[in-house]
Amino acid sequence: MNAATPGHPAHSPIPGWLLLLTGFALVTAAWLLPANLKSVNPPLLRKAGAGTPSLGAYGRDLVDLEKIGPASLVLAAAKATDDPRSPALASAIETATTRQPGIAAWGGWDPFIDPLFNLRVDTSKRASTPVLTFFIPEKSREVLRGYLANSRSPGVQALLNLRGLTATGRFMPATKPGGQPLDALILLSALLYQGERSAPPLQRELRALAETAVARKELADLEPFFLDLLSLGRRLDWMQLSELLRRTANAKTVGEFAHLARVAPDQLALLYAAALFSDSADQAAGYLIQFGKAGVEDLRLALAHGQGAVKLLLSRQVPVTRTTSPALDAAAEFALLHSQLALVLKYLGFVLGAWLIVRGLETVLPRASELNLPMSALPRMRAGALAVMFAGLLVVATEPFLLKAAPPSEYRVRLRIPVLVATAEAPPAQPSQPTTTMDSSTLLSVGLFASLQVVMYFICLVKIRDVARQNVPPLVKLKLMENEENLFDGGLYVGIAGTATALVLQVLGVIQANLLAAYASNLFGIICVALVKIRHVRAYKRELILEAQAEAKV
Repeated sequence: MNAATPGHPAHSPIPGWLLLLTGFALVTAAWLLPANLKSVNPPLLRKAGAGTPSLGAYGRDLVDLEKIGPASLVLAAAKATDDPRSPALASAIETATTRQPGIAAWGGWDPFIDPLFNLRVDTSKRASTPVLTFFIPEKSREVLRGYLANSRSPGVQALLNLRGLTATGRFMPATKPGGQPLDALILLSALLYQGERSAPPLQRELRALAETAVARKELADLEPFFLDLLSLGRRLDWMQLSELLRRTANAKTVGEFAHLARVAPDQLALLYAAALFSDSADQAAGYLIQFGKAGVEDLRLALAHGQGAVKLLLSRQVPVTRTTSPALDAAAEFALLHSQLALVLKYLGFVLGAWLIVRGLETVLPRASELNLPMSALPRMRAGALAVMFAGLLVVATEPFLLKAAPPSEYRVRLRIPVLVATAEAPPAQPSQPTTTMDSSTLLSVGLFASLQVVMYFICLVKIRDVARQNVPPLVKLKLMENEENLFDGGLYVGIAGTATALVLQVLGVIQANLLAAYASNLFGIICVALVKIRHVRAYKRELILEAQAEAKV
C-alpha cells in the first residue's frame, strides 16, 4: 500500500516541518559563523584582539624602554580609540620626561647617538622635536661627518659619496650654498645605516641606489627617497623615525608613509601605532593607501580591540564589514583558527539549509499527477536550483564587498606635475562612466522581488490544483478557471506594487535610488503571469474544452 506507483513518486519519509526546521537552523548557524571572503567581521576582530596588548599597555612598555617619542604617538592613538589605559600612559610619559628632560626632544635615549649629542644633557627643548632640527646646524653636520668618515661600512661610504654629486635634481648640491637640507638628509641616512636603525632589506636597497647614483654621477632614483625622508624628518623625532624604519622593508613604503603624513596628518598617530602593533609599516601604509578614509575607521576599530586584531586586519588587507551578525565566541574562535574551513562550512550551510527549506516547501506543492495533466505540462521545480539561488542571495547579503568594490581611496598617490605657465581654464570634467558592478542592496532587492513572484507562482498552481480536484463537469471547471483570472494576473499586481513602493521609498530617501531594483519587480511580474497563463492555464483550459466536447458527443 505504501509502495510508490508508476508515475507517482513516493513522498519523503521525513516530515516537511522537520525539513523546514532543520533548514532554518542550518542557515542561522551559517549566518552566525563570522567568516567572510573579502572582508573581516567585527566579532572576529574582537576575538583576535582578546588577551593581546592594548594601545595603553603597549605604550607603557615603550616608556619602560625609554622610547618616549613612539609612546607619545601611541598615546595619541589610544586617546583616539578611547583606550581606558590612556590616562595611565600619559602619566607615565610625563613622569619619564620630568625625570630625564634631555631625552624628550630626541624621543628617548639611544646609546648609539648618545656619544655624539649627549642626549641626557638638559636643553631648552622639553618636547618631541623633529630630528632634522638637530641635523641642519653646521656644527652638528661637522660632528656627524667626522664620525661617519671613519666607518668601515661600504653602505655608509656609498651614502657619504653622494655629497660630491652636482646633478641633484630638486635639491641643491650638498657642498654648495643652500645644500644644507640634502647634506643633512645624506648624513641622517648614513647614521641610520651605521646604527642599523633601518630594516635590512631597506638598507640593502639604499646601498644599491647609492652605489648606482655615484656611478652615474647623479642623484637620480635616490631623490624621491630623500624627499620622503625630508617629510618624515620634519614630523618625527629620532626615536620615532628609527622605530618606524626598523619595520619598513623598502623605499616604496617610506614614500607611502611620507605621502600619508602629508595628505592625512591627523591620522599619523593611528598609522604609526598600527605599524608598531603589526610590526610592519608596509602593511599599515598599504592598507590606508588602498582603502582611504574608510580604512582609517576600520583601523581605528581594530586598534581599539588590541594588537591581535590589528595583525589580523593588516595581514588580510580587506575592509571590515558593517553588516555583522551576533556571532558566538565559540564560532569566532573556530573561524579565527580555521578561516578557510569556516568559510567553506558557512557556504555549505547556506546551500544545504536552503535546499532543506525548499524540500520542505515541496511537500505542499502540487504535482503533475494531482492536476491530471501530462507530466510535461507542469515541470517540477528543481530543489537544487532554487537552493543555489537563495544561498547566493544569502552569501551576497553577508558579503557586502563580494560584488561591490571598496570605495576608491582618498589617499592614493597621485602624480602632480607643476605648471609654470598660464593655461586656459580647465575643461569641465567628463561625467564618470556608470559602474558595471551591482550594489549588494540592489541584488537583495532583486532577490526579494523574485522570491515574491515565486510564491505567487506556486499560489496559482495550488489554485489550479483545487479546481482540478472539484468533482464537477469540465464546463463548470472551465467557468471556475475563468473566475480566477484576477488571481492568475496577481503577479502583475504584485510586480507593479513592488515597483511603485521602491520608487516611493527612493524619492523619500529611505533607500538609495536604483531603477534596476524598482523595475525588476515589474519584469518578474510579467514573467510570472506569462508562465502561469501560457504554460499552465492555457494548457489546462484546452484539456477541459476537449473533455467537454467529448462528453457532448456522448
